[in-house]
Amino acid sequence: MTTNVTSEVRASYAYKTATNRLGLWLFLLSDSFVFGGLLVSRFYLLGNTRPHLDQTLGLIVTAMLLVSSFFMNRAETAIAHGDEKTFLRGTLITLVLGVAFLLGVVGVEWRLAPFGPADDVVGAVFYMMTGMHAFHVLTGVIFLGIVYRNGRKGLYSAEKHWQVEAAAVYWHFVDVVWIFFYPALYLIGTVAG
Repeated sequence: MTTNVTSEVRASYAYKTATNRLGLWLFLLSDSFVFGGLLVSRFYLLGNTRPHLDQTLGLIVTAMLLVSSFFMNRAETAIAHGDEKTFLRGTLITLVLGVAFLLGVVGVEWRLAPFGPADDVVGAVFYMMTGMHAFHVLTGVIFLGIVYRNGRKGLYSAEKHWQVEAAAVYWHFVDVVWIFFYPALYLIGTVAG
């Protein structure tokens, strides 16, 4: 009898969600060490200097990423209350802003930067930090695309929307990382000559 109860508990949505949630947070914790190492490397290698970057573009892409987090939060809250229309709209806006961020950093900033990844330590640090972050944003965009497609199929409800929660938590994590990377790359220190 206890074996049946145990297997029923493990098969339940609540149990799976709890174990998945733990796994996600452990993953994000381990990923934090990667980003923390990049941040430490930036200050160790560049000291009180920073790359010469387009300040306006940096502010614009940062604003897009922060606004995207607002819409992802709205989307997650909406599906938790059964509002599918607001959920889909918020997820789509988040997706568009995520793609715009990628285009701004990888498509524009990388081309405008007066250095390449192999030119010197400034280039190596800049491209490694922004490249690793861009990879995570791309992963988030793909994840959000899947969530959006599933949402259009009506696969989420107020009771069952773990995938939306996971996508939102991951997206917010990527945004928090950029909150540390942006000042480290664009604001702190004097421009490296």
